[in-house]
Amino acid sequence: MGRDFSHIARRCERAVVTAYRELREQGAGDFSAFGACTALYRIHHPESSVNEARRLVAEWIDHHIVRAEAGPTDGCGCD
Repeated sequence: MGRDFSHIARRCERAVVTAYRELREQGAGDFSAFGACTALYRIHHPESSVNEARRLVAEWIDHHIVRAEAGPTDGCGCD
């Protein structure tokens, strides 16, 4: 799980993926790590609804962690 995610362009996406990976490495459960990362996303984007944050976090975790893909995601509109 010690992959480098520095190629991710969006700071919020990189923060979420890195936080999820590190929380899981430290023994946090999937649901706890997901919840923490959803909260982290909403700190970066307070205008986002909880549902939108959950959808994006799930998409990013699936893309970068589960499928280990390096390409871009649709994600949010920020840089």
